[in-house]
Amino acid sequence: MSMLRRAALALGLAATLSAGTALAQTEITLQHPLPTANSHYGAGAMVFKETLERLSGGKYRVTIQRNDNEREMIESVQIGTLDFTITSTGPVGNFVPEVRTVDVPFLFRDYAHARGALDSPIGQEILEKFQRRGLIGVIWMENGFRHLTNSRREVNTPADIRGLKVRTMENQVHMRAFSTLGALPTPMAFSELIPALQQGTVDGQENPIPVIVANNINQVQKYLTLTGHVYSPALLIGSPALWGRLNADEKRMFQQAATAARDANRAKVTADEQSGVDELRRRGMTVVTSVDTAQFQTALAAAFTQYEKELDGNLLRRLRDWK
Repeated sequence: MSMLRRAALALGLAATLSAGTALAQTEITLQHPLPTANSHYGAGAMVFKETLERLSGGKYRVTIQRNDNEREMIESVQIGTLDFTITSTGPVGNFVPEVRTVDVPFLFRDYAHARGALDSPIGQEILEKFQRRGLIGVIWMENGFRHLTNSRREVNTPADIRGLKVRTMENQVHMRAFSTLGALPTPMAFSELIPALQQGTVDGQENPIPVIVANNINQVQKYLTLTGHVYSPALLIGSPALWGRLNADEKRMFQQAATAARDANRAKVTADEQSGVDELRRRGMTVVTSVDTAQFQTALAAAFTQYEKELDGNLLRRLRDWK
């Protein structure tokens, strides 16, 4: 065999091995709407990446991207052009109506209640509803309890909210709550929030402390009230196009990575909750910490009546009564 032919065969073998390696490695893309480096979504996403790559021996490589349009991400997962997204529940109810139930104000007593109920068979039942809507509900994650900020005045009582233009998620449950309190709820994508606050299109917004800190909302808002009016879950949602190609062992790997991601996400929320309020004070926000929750619940009585009629009342009671 000539030297030239041997060289050609060697190059062909190297190319074949290289192609085989490339084929054996699958790129997975995960998008979420927050800064990766210091956010609770970023913490979860990084642990998902590290865990899946380790468990799969490098077969799967995860690329993390930021996209602050949550609806767009969900639609991309649904049609299979995106593998995974971590998103708030805000727009998810438009795809999976049962999710709206978990967004009801004052549904959960505290973090232990919220996390326990969503990790229980009750929460898993909701996740199972995703498949018929062209999505895979992989696991519950979180944002934390939501609080109100605004640029106009201190909010100490429900009456102080009246007349404020408040950005909400594209979520009918949240919008009903704020309209019942006399505010002017203005739904918009998160990507539009900061410009809307800067331009005065809205006076305020509501988000958990980790989101307020990570996005420097203190730069465009003066007043923070720790209303804790809604526990805000998040979700890791997967594409059926990808999920359907996985065998049972691979699905277990992905689920293990998701569980590790959830735990990292919640640990970051806990850490940010503990330090975030002091950090926002340091950045110049006026913080109202003493809130009469009972007053807000009384003011929302009409909304609660509607939730019982429009949502799954039995599911609401099961979540509320979980212990």
